[in-house]
Amino acid sequence: MSIIKELYKRIFKIIKDYNNIVIARHIGPDPDALASQIALRDSIKLTFPEKKVLAIGAGVNRFKYIGSLDKIEEPLEDCLLIVLDVPNFIRVDGIEDLEYKTILKIDHHPAEDIIGEVDWTDETKSSTCEMITNLIMNTKLVMDQKIAENLYLGMVFDSDRFLLRNTSKETFKTVYDLLNESHINFVPLYDLLYERSIVEEKFRAYLINNINITENNFGFINVPDNILKKYKVEASVVSNQVNDFFFIKELICWMFVVYDERNNIYKANIRSRGPVVNEIASKYNGGGHKYASGCRTQNYKDLEALAHDLDLACKAYLDQENN
Repeated sequence: MSIIKELYKRIFKIIKDYNNIVIARHIGPDPDALASQIALRDSIKLTFPEKKVLAIGAGVNRFKYIGSLDKIEEPLEDCLLIVLDVPNFIRVDGIEDLEYKTILKIDHHPAEDIIGEVDWTDETKSSTCEMITNLIMNTKLVMDQKIAENLYLGMVFDSDRFLLRNTSKETFKTVYDLLNESHINFVPLYDLLYERSIVEEKFRAYLINNINITENNFGFINVPDNILKKYKVEASVVSNQVNDFFFIKELICWMFVVYDERNNIYKANIRSRGPVVNEIASKYNGGGHKYASGCRTQNYKDLEALAHDLDLACKAYLDQENN
């Protein structure tokens, strides 16, 4: 039996062994985090109707089409915690008071401090949804149309329509197998991810017109609260538009910053077409992928220092390329 098939078997067994299961993911979830979480919950519930399976954490109104989340109303005995799409405990949403017996981890980020009793960490995967798709299709876990649609949405989002470096031939095989198995009509799903109001498009124009680009091809913009109010957009819209800058010739790395007034915290989203950025972000309690990272802080000076480090990384990258 291959290593990956043995891993599928171990994951299925640990899910089968627990009657109380809580599925968590990172704070400020994107469609991959939410879709993988909700798809896995729904698949386990379809497969094992007698189990109590909860998907927890704060929701995002913009992504409510993916599905609803749960609250822990009472203590759960002998609980299995499944952690998806997040490598470090500090960024896991909603587990502060949770008592659990063991952890199952499934993630495509570089490994950090979360290590599960059963641990599937694979940086080569485009998304956690790609991993959950493979898990469901290679075990006795059940999939219906809604589960398949969510998994497709997560793969499309985290690969930016299969344009980013994390897309591989295995990604396309997984998508083919999913579509062949489920027969979902995937074209209308793109509207859920990419349809925008004219106000959001005007806001994107603001971002383009106001981003500062250094001589090292590093781009930076801090979006103040009054601009969000002017364009009547939420803070989450800023992070949703960061990928739109991937094909601007003058940028090799860029960072969007927005202040989340409700939670009293600055959020930074970083993307790169050259320098590795996750190691730099980790110095400021952030992290993520090599070319797609972020961080959160209450201290704006941290972001100024982060921007300085990213600019230096761009300079070093350009010097290396020129040599």
